[in-house]
Amino acid sequence: MAGLKYMSGFGNEFSSEDPRCPGSLPEGQNNPQVCPYGLYAEQLSGSAFTCPRSTNKRSWLYRILPSVKHKPFTPMPCGDLTENWDEVEPDPNQLRWLPFTILKSTEKKVDFVAGLHTICGAGNSKSRNGIGIHVFTCNTSMVDKCFNNSDGDLLIVPQQGDILITTEFGKMMVEPNEICVIQQGMRFSVDVFGETRGYILEVYGAHFELPDLGPIGANGLANPRDFLCPVAWFEDRTVPSGYTIINKYQGKLFACQQDFSPFNVVAWHGNYTPYKYNLKHFMAINCVAFDHADPSIFTVLTAKSTKPGVAIADFVIFPPRWGVADHTFRPPYYHRNCMSEFMGLIKGHYEAKEEGFQPGGGSLHSIMTPHGPDADCFQKNSTAELKPERVAEGTMAFMFESSFSMAVTKWGLETCQRLDKTYYQCWERLRSHFNPNWKPSKQ
Repeated sequence: MAGLKYMSGFGNEFSSEDPRCPGSLPEGQNNPQVCPYGLYAEQLSGSAFTCPRSTNKRSWLYRILPSVKHKPFTPMPCGDLTENWDEVEPDPNQLRWLPFTILKSTEKKVDFVAGLHTICGAGNSKSRNGIGIHVFTCNTSMVDKCFNNSDGDLLIVPQQGDILITTEFGKMMVEPNEICVIQQGMRFSVDVFGETRGYILEVYGAHFELPDLGPIGANGLANPRDFLCPVAWFEDRTVPSGYTIINKYQGKLFACQQDFSPFNVVAWHGNYTPYKYNLKHFMAINCVAFDHADPSIFTVLTAKSTKPGVAIADFVIFPPRWGVADHTFRPPYYHRNCMSEFMGLIKGHYEAKEEGFQPGGGSLHSIMTPHGPDADCFQKNSTAELKPERVAEGTMAFMFESSFSMAVTKWGLETCQRLDKTYYQCWERLRSHFNPNWKPSKQ
């Protein structure tokens, strides 16, 4: 959207005021007896008051009316959004989904919230420990309606179609190959411009942060300056017919009515904000000698658990890069993992499975479920001439990796009717190359 402005940085202390109301940020204090322009001061806390400064998250919002002014919340249908991980029996198989179906607006008008479908997850929002993986498929903008998630943070990965996200902090346009994070409790509305699809990683009980770089040094991977947060924008709009606030709380949806737009924040300051990031800015690090490096080197954001080095969830990408390793089978290795791996494809062809894994689809390799290159990929790369080559050109695959053993929902296994029952066959043509008479070559 032309004209949108952003502020640069990750987790910074930002301040912003709508230029239509200069001086709307109070000077020298957070909640004066009377705020400029007759605004209300409201704090949004994303951490406990007593968290160390390095992890303390909060923002002050200066708004025309406070968010407490609304009618009571009442339950509403959840559709295919769920936190019930016991709907169906566990399935340890390799799972792959064809591109998830987007209804045409001529069939049925579906907005962002109505188009949320839970694929898998684990844990519990009540105990503030767990994750949910969802897909959204929609064709209609949200009108006089907004959404907030009281259960955790949402990392949104658009795959088809731009989305314009209006938040209490301002507006963000998020395109495919970009991501955005809407943190716990932030109200937002989504405008779309046609048939739209994407993926969502939801985490309970932790916020996303940049991974530590260790011996990589001070620079690399996702650099903080490339993250963007919106600037203040407000509307002073009454809605006599009723504005709907949809609240996801303890895994269920609730709705309430008010007679004004919630996007009435004239100014704000703090370090608890929504933000977006363009994946093209990721500074990839790769092997330059031999062997295939572990995919953790492609981590964009991580939500840490209380166990050092173990994530509730990592967001990992497989961006365009050079492959130069000598004496090496260059695609991803065969693997069994103590982590769960959900993969999606924004565009292009994933290097380890060039057929079958399609943009807008997904795959899940559960804890200790074997996975790896298909038979064609193995054959091709076992005999390829090892010269420098571009890998994943025109492609962007990603992975939501979690230490949780995730359960797949009934929608994911049955209702969506997109599960590829033939997935296992891509490994069926792998054959033994064992030669008991093999001898080392003479140097």
